[in-house]
Amino acid sequence: MHVNGKVALVTGGAQGIGQAFVQALLGKGAKVALLDRNSEAGQESKAALDEQFEAQRTVFIQCDVTDQEQLKGAFKKVIEHFGRLDILVNNAGVNNEKDWESTIQTNLTSVIRGTYLGLEYMRNTNGGNGGVIINISSLAGLMPAAFQPVYCATKHGVIGFTRSIAVTANMENYGVRLNTICPGFVNTPILQSIDKEENMGQYYSYKDEIKNMMQFYGVMDPSIIAEGLITIIEDDTLNGEVMKITASQGIHFQQYGQTPFTSSKR
Repeated sequence: MHVNGKVALVTGGAQGIGQAFVQALLGKGAKVALLDRNSEAGQESKAALDEQFEAQRTVFIQCDVTDQEQLKGAFKKVIEHFGRLDILVNNAGVNNEKDWESTIQTNLTSVIRGTYLGLEYMRNTNGGNGGVIINISSLAGLMPAAFQPVYCATKHGVIGFTRSIAVTANMENYGVRLNTICPGFVNTPILQSIDKEENMGQYYSYKDEIKNMMQFYGVMDPSIIAEGLITIIEDDTLNGEVMKITASQGIHFQQYGQTPFTSSKR
């Protein structure tokens, strides 16, 4: 898929990796709706983008992805504003082991809900134009993460859900590809949450161990993750894939031994 002229929606788009995604998409000629619960960050981000790109190519919508009605309303606004949706990036995420239920709500439930909303508007079988959905997981979705068990569980969930729905979309001829990106440590505000007791709860005393891990594996710039995003969008052969991005190996893919079962369409 060529990015130029397409309409993208990015959750958590005003900060961190989401901000890098928005920048990369605009750089390739897309129109972008950035959703973020932080109104101030969203407005600042929109103003900064307007200095670089035509103002009409972006829209900021304040949205807490865990609020079902807000998320539905935001998708509706994007369709009303741009007339279509071609690229969806479910990127909003948090690290909070203390309020672990909110972590599940943001990192997994909202990704599932966002994917279903995206499919509603995008799939060929419902009058959409097809497209691509990218759900952001983490390397913690592929291995255990000491001191971040709930964060780890949500990221495993994103991979399982996305790989499964990608098979369904293919079997049902939705015209929508679904893939996952699993970055290692990235230099974003989420890394700072490790230093806060209100985020880490009972694991707060282990913050230095996590920092040692970060030093060992290396911390990447968000722009590298944005390169991976553009690769997934532009390569029409990718569906149900899990892209890993690490400081040591760059962009590469998780290899799975078993091909998922697929049956002929009913």
